[in-house]
Amino acid sequence: MGSRRIEFVIAENPPKRLDKAVSRDVPEEASLSRTRLARLIEEGALTVDGAVVQDAKARVEEGAQIAIEVEEAEDSHIGPEDIPLEIVFEDDDLIVINKPAGMVVHPAPGSPSGTLVNALLHHFGGNLSGVGGVKRPGIVHRIDKETSGLLVAAKSDAAHQGLASQFEKHTVERYYQAICYGVPDGNDPRLRGVKGASFEPGNILKLTTQLARHKTDRQKQAVLFQGGRHAVTRARICEGFGSPACAALIECWLETGRTHQIRVHMAHAGHGLVGDPTYGGRRKLPAKALNEAAQAAVRDFPRQALHAAVLGFEHPITGESLRFEAPLPQDMADLLVVLRQ
Repeated sequence: MGSRRIEFVIAENPPKRLDKAVSRDVPEEASLSRTRLARLIEEGALTVDGAVVQDAKARVEEGAQIAIEVEEAEDSHIGPEDIPLEIVFEDDDLIVINKPAGMVVHPAPGSPSGTLVNALLHHFGGNLSGVGGVKRPGIVHRIDKETSGLLVAAKSDAAHQGLASQFEKHTVERYYQAICYGVPDGNDPRLRGVKGASFEPGNILKLTTQLARHKTDRQKQAVLFQGGRHAVTRARICEGFGSPACAALIECWLETGRTHQIRVHMAHAGHGLVGDPTYGGRRKLPAKALNEAAQAAVRDFPRQALHAAVLGFEHPITGESLRFEAPLPQDMADLLVVLRQ
């Protein structure tokens, strides 16, 4: 495997730490993220004025000559697979996919193949500059296997770092559409009594809790109010169904992005998603609220009725504002048709 040498000079008024100064001044075309640079320093791949420096906190002066030996990106151990993809947008830096329900994003012990990463590796055909030193797409966020909708992946370290930073700062716009049991209305006294639930103007439900892995079921997340990670979900009613209303199409948006966040938050509020096998998506509906066809369609819906409909972010390289929308998949659209009858 070959390597490339990157040389540059530290500009005026450098940050006190070597890693920060190098991150600031490394040429953009080198496509090296802060994380990758930190690892290269640790591995002894960086010299300052000809001497190897492995301390990221070392002082560096203006005018110092920096050289970095970077091994060319190696091929990923994950194999490419010819799986059709619905590509919404693609350029040299990133790709936006409308993921179908049933597809896992990243290979794992239970799903070693047939994933979005396998499909992307085939689609790129080796045209990847490498993320973290490996030729693989940079996955900066995931959506659950049985959730459909929009997902962005990076093609280079620089794009990966720029996107990851936006997700970290919660500046990415993400709207989901979901079909839930009941109608999450601010006039419902029961809902106003749910810990962590509040309402904002416009009848917008706000759920603020901590989330952590469930103590006994490791596949689930649990709502906490101490410990765990801070999580905020907002939801508004788009349409109610049944007489009396017993289900609703809702729009949810995330202030934070935690595993299963919408699913566990809506279940906590007493409005679990239709079809959700993990958080109680098999609920008996009032016998006369919906006709038999609608009752059966809700009862037999095979997955959580959740779709990542809108994704908006700033292009990590050009700075352009990008916003994408994906229509409801056929199964959710068909369910709505029956519910509206």
